[in-house]
Amino acid sequence: MKFVVDENLPPALARALHALFAGEHDIIHIRDRYGSGVKDLQWIPELGHEGRWVVLSADRRIRKTRAEFQAFRTSRLVGFFLSAGLNKAPLVKKAERILALWDDIVTFGERSAAGSMYELPPTSNRIRTL
Repeated sequence: MKFVVDENLPPALARALHALFAGEHDIIHIRDRYGSGVKDLQWIPELGHEGRWVVLSADRRIRKTRAEFQAFRTSRLVGFFLSAGLNKAPLVKKAERILALWDDIVTFGERSAAGSMYELPPTSNRIRTL
């Protein structure tokens, strides 16, 4: 499975996940592919065109801005977005929650319709559909 970590999360998180799941999943940071400052309306359709990428994101604009939301919904991507509470947490807490939910993230990523969006909670194990 192919994962991309967006620019609102640090490249170190993508590298750590890549090291943990090497040989099982391909995990990159968006900067490794596009450089710094890429616009959502550029990478969403491009990766969507390639098909079946799973996005780990802390970018609330994608969910709130109409053009970005629509681009994501019509893409072939599946997105997991940190909740507001989790987004405010230190990096270690974010990584801990992503790892705690990893099996569900993979399962949802495999089984979900293209354009699906989910929210990762700060404490519970219930991933919420957006």
